[in-house]
Amino acid sequence: MTTHWRFLIKFLRPQWQRVLLLSLLILTGIGLQLLNPQVMRYFIDTTQSTGATPALIVAALVYLGVGLAQHGLTLANTALSLDVGWRATNALRADLLRHVLRLDIPFHKAHTPGALIERVDGDVSALGEFFSQFLVRVVANLLLIAAILVIVLRTSALAGVALVVYTVVVGLVLVYVQHIGVQRWNEARQAWGDQMGFIEEHYAGTEDLRGVGAEPYVLYRLFGYMRALTEKARRGWMAQALGYAATNFLYVAGYALGLAIGAYLYASGQVTIGAAFVLVYYVGMLADPLEELRNQGEVLQQATVGVRRVDALFTQQPQLQSGGQVTLPAGPLAVELDHVTFAYTDIEQAVNQEAVNPDPATLQSPNLQSPISTLQSPQPPTLHDITLTLSSGRILGVLGRTGSGKTTLTRLLYRLYDPGEGRIALGGVDLRTVALADLRQRVGVVTQDVQLFHATLRDNITFFDATIDDARIETALAELGLLDWVRVMPDGLDTVLAPGGGGLSAGEAQLLAFTRLLLRDPGLVILDEATSRLDPITEARLESAIDRLLHNRTAVIVAHRLHTVERADDIVILADGRVLESGVRAVLAADPSSHFARLLRSGMEEVLA
Repeated sequence: MTTHWRFLIKFLRPQWQRVLLLSLLILTGIGLQLLNPQVMRYFIDTTQSTGATPALIVAALVYLGVGLAQHGLTLANTALSLDVGWRATNALRADLLRHVLRLDIPFHKAHTPGALIERVDGDVSALGEFFSQFLVRVVANLLLIAAILVIVLRTSALAGVALVVYTVVVGLVLVYVQHIGVQRWNEARQAWGDQMGFIEEHYAGTEDLRGVGAEPYVLYRLFGYMRALTEKARRGWMAQALGYAATNFLYVAGYALGLAIGAYLYASGQVTIGAAFVLVYYVGMLADPLEELRNQGEVLQQATVGVRRVDALFTQQPQLQSGGQVTLPAGPLAVELDHVTFAYTDIEQAVNQEAVNPDPATLQSPNLQSPISTLQSPQPPTLHDITLTLSSGRILGVLGRTGSGKTTLTRLLYRLYDPGEGRIALGGVDLRTVALADLRQRVGVVTQDVQLFHATLRDNITFFDATIDDARIETALAELGLLDWVRVMPDGLDTVLAPGGGGLSAGEAQLLAFTRLLLRDPGLVILDEATSRLDPITEARLESAIDRLLHNRTAVIVAHRLHTVERADDIVILADGRVLESGVRAVLAADPSSHFARLLRSGMEEVLA
């Protein structure tokens, strides 16, 4: 419960004025609820004693006015509480998304985008009512119950004691139902997140799935997730239905008790008929705050699950720490790897295996836990004792078969991971001591998959950085020979790209990626098979842009094609995570006994594919 209070205080503190106004509105509504029965009592007793009088007309008008005021307060309450809830949950979403984006690549490999969307949006949405109304409504309804009990006790000690006992019994039932519901809703939310992750992942691969006719398999797997979700959600709803049935039975019993006590007191002459009526009215009125407390108990159930899952996400901390505030030197950056060894964890090895997408039969187990919760042991090293030196301003070509460690090497250079052993330095500075923000600014990466967004061309080039003006963008575009292409776009830089970059060719997408790097002016450029998906003609068109991009910069080029590394000054060949051969490209090419020369003679594309 401490976590609940921490979340409430953190996200409601900026809205204390709205929360205070909401509290005043709710308390005013409670006062009006307590007032109207007294008006009715006065009306009934006056009618019995004096008949029709002008005072009765006034009482009727007061009753009508109070009723209208209550409805007005309810409308204002609803509007204000929704405003408070949305502001609080939006603030939480922003904090949570900011936190998730700072987490390491291993975390994102172990969680599908769909599952994370459900955590960031779905779980937070379940907290809307908790933030907006829970505390105020619980306190307000407890005060209303206390006020009703005091009024009834003043009317009749017998009725008051009976009502106190009844209220305690109902309260205990509510607490019990809330307790058994939390765990069930937690399982349901987990199952919902698993299903969302599965749908998102397979929806993104629609083209490949349809191409191989795998739709029946996907539907079969989806059936398992849907069945798991249905079973767990049904258990949660059953817990909620249990609370609804139990409290409604108690409400009927309480109403019957109130009628019996009221009739007894009136028959024995202890109260007037107006007082007896109001007594029964208050007993019936007690059902509303108790029902509201039951509803808030359900809100607390949902919120407890949401808070636990959100808090668990907040407790995830990045393994990569900034390390310091050292900045990299200006200009081209020298690269040094000193006896570097690196191994992935088995979480990352298993993300595309059955451990992360369990069999549907497994999903039917009510005790299903996160399939990656126990996968933490390291795998055999992907890179073994790598030692390399690349002088500033030179270009290194990295060759090797699939799985030889080429991409892993580049990921270490822009510090998506830290090596298990050894040291990596850029410009003579150990990467562990460099501020991550500076490292990301000074190291530019282009892969074969360019991410484009449903946004303007300007935003896609600047990554939504409003501090970059159009003059800088046009200078970078002109340097890559893209300015005329942009000017013929329908709205120039304001042209909105289709989702996923639809409408642009693969070559145009790569050129936009190059423009992004030019705007940052990195000292080290990494091209990780950036042109491997392009046809030879399109790739040839990019050659001049690549030359401009790499001018006066250190570069690392991962490639399969021979002509891609023709611009390289140095070559390193990897095999099974080890350096098979390294040296100056021209020297290796001239040495008939070198591995590189044999690749040139046999055709590198065939040997390395």
